[in-house]
Amino acid sequence: MESAASTPDPADVESIDAIVTAAYDGISGPAGKKRDWERERSLYFPGARLIPTAMKAGGENVDLAPQILDIEGFIARVEPFFKENGFYEKEIARRTEQFGNIAHVWSIYESRHNEDDPEPFMRGINSIQLFNDGKRWWIVNIYWQQESAESPIPEKYLN
Repeated sequence: MESAASTPDPADVESIDAIVTAAYDGISGPAGKKRDWERERSLYFPGARLIPTAMKAGGENVDLAPQILDIEGFIARVEPFFKENGFYEKEIARRTEQFGNIAHVWSIYESRHNEDDPEPFMRGINSIQLFNDGKRWWIVNIYWQQESAESPIPEKYLN
């Protein structure tokens, strides 16, 4: 059941560690560098969703709401930002639960504009649901929220 977009590098999908690392690696790079979207597409199960939790637009309305995207919608959302800005995201902590062929990864991340920036401009948590079809791991969903003053990342997730 390979993705219609491309065949994955077997090393990217052989384990939970590998696919999570590949997902972060695929979106990271300097400003203006075209990301390897075929590689990124190959990580996602057909119909997978990428769901940022973002503030609704408009004045002082700070209600959070999920934005449900497929991989193409995600690419369209981030490409303009990547053209103008460096973006390096890396995992700094993780909790993983697995049962049979499904897994849930609670992946804590930091984002920087340059790899050597001393401090991240953003941190947050990715809730990643994975499926193993007996041959490889697939990302089914990534649902995330960035840290804010009102919602700091709890220490228990950073250890």
